[in-house]
Amino acid sequence: MTDNDSNTKVVIYSDGGSDPNPGIGGWAAILRFGQHEKVLSGNDPEATNNRMELTAAIRALQTLKRPCSINFYTDSEYLRKGITQWVEGWAANDWKKKGKPIRNADLWQALWPLVQNHQIEWHWVKGHSGNEFNERVDKLARAARLEITPTDVLDEDVPRLYLRASCKGNPGPGGWGAVLEEGDETEQASGSAPQTTNNRMEITAAIEGLLLLPPGSQVQMLTTSDYLYQGITQWIRNWRKRNWMKKGGEKPVANVDLWKALDQLSENYTIRWINAKGQDLLGLEEAGKLAVTAAGSQ
Repeated sequence: MTDNDSNTKVVIYSDGGSDPNPGIGGWAAILRFGQHEKVLSGNDPEATNNRMELTAAIRALQTLKRPCSINFYTDSEYLRKGITQWVEGWAANDWKKKGKPIRNADLWQALWPLVQNHQIEWHWVKGHSGNEFNERVDKLARAARLEITPTDVLDEDVPRLYLRASCKGNPGPGGWGAVLEEGDETEQASGSAPQTTNNRMEITAAIEGLLLLPPGSQVQMLTTSDYLYQGITQWIRNWRKRNWMKKGGEKPVANVDLWKALDQLSENYTIRWINAKGQDLLGLEEAGKLAVTAAGSQ
């Protein structure tokens, strides 16, 4: 965003997401004009990533009381391409594609007339790339989602395995950490690789962590990684059906060697996976320190 943007145009940043997808969702938007700023956020107990992205845009534009010139920034290609490439065709075709209703038709129908009230330049910004306002709306959307996310109650009688990863450069030197809590006893493990990615270290932490327990054990596995959590609880079913290939069957799933190893190893345990992102847990903090230290040893 330039100084000229903020003085002559309304600048909007929006973001939204759900966890899992579909699942509990949150959205957020920041509107700026000159020295003025308005922050919006909200949530939905039954949502998808795309519905939250659309909702954020709708709520932001509904806030404007007169036609405006706008620079609109989003990290959602679905939103940007939908508005700039697809929506006119959908509207002309009674919101259908190949004879079937488009997904999220209710939200697109709400958004389209709002867009037509303004002069909008749509900009795609890469998520989690250090953009100040994109990072802010991401955090606001996550906070809104967590407001209605039930806190997982841990079973004190079942071992708890906390997993974290770290990578410098991504790809680059990386490390993983695992903290196993069983009753009053704690066991820690960590490791590193000279050239890896954060995602590979997340999966490695799960594999190495499980190996701390004897086969047949029950365990609660806590991770802050959406990639690991959604991969093992949702995506893996289709990966198996497609023989570990991506949609289209032309390329294997990323990190297929580790996913296969984790999938096979998991059969020996009774696992409850918990997405603990945003939770203040000592085990996660300790596992994170282990991962950072391990990555720094490379």
